[in-house]
Amino acid sequence: MEIKGAAALVTGGASGLGAAAVEMLIAKGAKVVIADMNEEKGRELAAKFGDNAIFIKDNVTITAENEAAVAAAIEKFGKIDILLNAAGVASASKIIGKEGPTVLDWYKMVIDINLIGTFDVMRLAAWEMSKNTPNDKGEKGVIINVASVAAFDGQMGQAAYSASKAGIVGMTLPVARDLSRDGIRVNTIAPGIFDTPMMALLPQAARDSLGAQVPFPKRLGEPSEFALLVCHMIENSYLNGETVRLDGCIRMGIK
Repeated sequence: MEIKGAAALVTGGASGLGAAAVEMLIAKGAKVVIADMNEEKGRELAAKFGDNAIFIKDNVTITAENEAAVAAAIEKFGKIDILLNAAGVASASKIIGKEGPTVLDWYKMVIDINLIGTFDVMRLAAWEMSKNTPNDKGEKGVIINVASVAAFDGQMGQAAYSASKAGIVGMTLPVARDLSRDGIRVNTIAPGIFDTPMMALLPQAARDSLGAQVPFPKRLGEPSEFALLVCHMIENSYLNGETVRLDGCIRMGIK
């Protein structure tokens, strides 16, 4: 699918990997709805791009807000061609600790945001995509979800996070099959350790240590490298139903 002239919805688009994708999509000629919980950052980012971007506050655990985000794309740009689900939360807790078992509501919260929220936005956007006129390759839309290497290499304390991201990986193929008759492709990116604002909060020594764990190149991933893969997944019409690790060959250890 050609990015120029396309309309995209990016959840978690106000910062980090999502924001990098927003910037590259707009640079390639797309118009973007930035959906995020952070109103300040979201409005600031959207303002950089004038009529090519709008911001809408979206808690992906609330269906009404997801519906509003999808509706905003239709109202502002007349369609939705691309969905990037980058909203999510990272959290850690061992299943039992010195004080007893972990709080079950915490586990449910992580699943609700990362997995159910992703599915909810995906189902709503796919319905609108199904109404699009297919391009010359029969495509009506492209959906890209964001998992994590933790889906495969979950570390200590990552039971909830790993389960939520493994769920995203697990539904990639069946949803791609579901939507194949509608000309909508579905792929997933499983990033490794990236240089995001969250990582910037760590001391430099900790950042260097994490980067050194990557076989090659021995550094944290750059958000622009994530954005490049997003764009490739959109533009490569034969890439469908796949999860691609983007991790510098890292395999996470026990902790």
